[in-house]
Amino acid sequence: MIKLKYTLVLGSILLFIGCNEQNKQIADTPVETNDIISIQKQGTFAVGGSVKKSHGTFDPIAHGAFNPSNQSTEGQTLHGDHASVFYQIPTESRKLPLVFWHGYGQSMRTWQSTPDGREGFQNIFLKKRYPVYLLDQPRRGLAGQSLEPKTLEAKTEDQLWFGIFRMGEGKRFYPNVQFSKDPEALNQFFRRSTPDTGPLNINLNIEAVSQLFGKIGDGILVTHSHSGGQGWSAALKTDRIKAIVAYEPGSNFVFPEDNIPEPISYVGGTLRAKGISLEEFQKLTKIPIVIYYGDYIPEIEVKNPGQDQWRAALSMARKWTKTVNDAGGDVTLVVLPEIGIKGNTHFPMSDLNNQEIADVMYNWLEEKKLKK
Repeated sequence: MIKLKYTLVLGSILLFIGCNEQNKQIADTPVETNDIISIQKQGTFAVGGSVKKSHGTFDPIAHGAFNPSNQSTEGQTLHGDHASVFYQIPTESRKLPLVFWHGYGQSMRTWQSTPDGREGFQNIFLKKRYPVYLLDQPRRGLAGQSLEPKTLEAKTEDQLWFGIFRMGEGKRFYPNVQFSKDPEALNQFFRRSTPDTGPLNINLNIEAVSQLFGKIGDGILVTHSHSGGQGWSAALKTDRIKAIVAYEPGSNFVFPEDNIPEPISYVGGTLRAKGISLEEFQKLTKIPIVIYYGDYIPEIEVKNPGQDQWRAALSMARKWTKTVNDAGGDVTLVVLPEIGIKGNTHFPMSDLNNQEIADVMYNWLEEKKLKK
């Protein structure tokens, strides 16, 4: 019995020494710090919105029981039409945060991770020590509480969006496309779509985003698609937006009211610019702006509506870039295939080369001295 105890104790000592030696070896092994994200603060909050109130007086006895089929709303309120924000601030963070705003039918998931499971812009830029704010605009995603009703329709439209997002035609991918061809990746992508829970209200979205910058202070706005045009308008409402990175803006380009370009027709629609006063427009010349477009965008009219609408958008973006720069602004328009980066869809932040896309943006931030 004594010998057994001695053996167990000796074995424990040897195990302890071995574990300590192993831990020492691990501690002495160099760690790639770029793979570690150290967060000093994170959280969620709502911003913007308003409160709807019903007439009458709330009676906690008569109206207090929840009964969906016979529920009185007298004297009660509804908080809604706000944006929902998730933020993370890394340790030793840079001064200016990045505020990421999604596109049409999307949510903050656009930036969180790729459909095939790789890191998205959220983590990529946290590793570069940028504070990151992800938002769901009013009446979308986590900000779904709308003050106005809307009937939701369950339409079978996956293939339509597959084309509009320039992944391919029908169910066939374009050659050399950067999007993952793993069927599960496409499945995950389609499941990211989320509907508006109320009527789309651009002014409501712009107000919420301007209030967000009013709350967090100076920052850099990163937009995608539908939020691109709204981003220009948000910058007109607040001087807290110090730069804009716009991925494939598709609408709501603003021009001086005496210099509005002709509408651009495309298969299925017409792209029109919006006019604002020259004084307002001049605000856009005070901040650096960069615009990125991906691949599979034709230079001439084509019959494929999924491609042709982006021909119109890119054409309008070129007119807008020239107009802002002619007024003394600083807009850079980058068509990725023209700088040797090919195969990107409407979602370059989700494509297989999203790290390269992020590096292009990061280099622009460095060029504009926005990395402090």
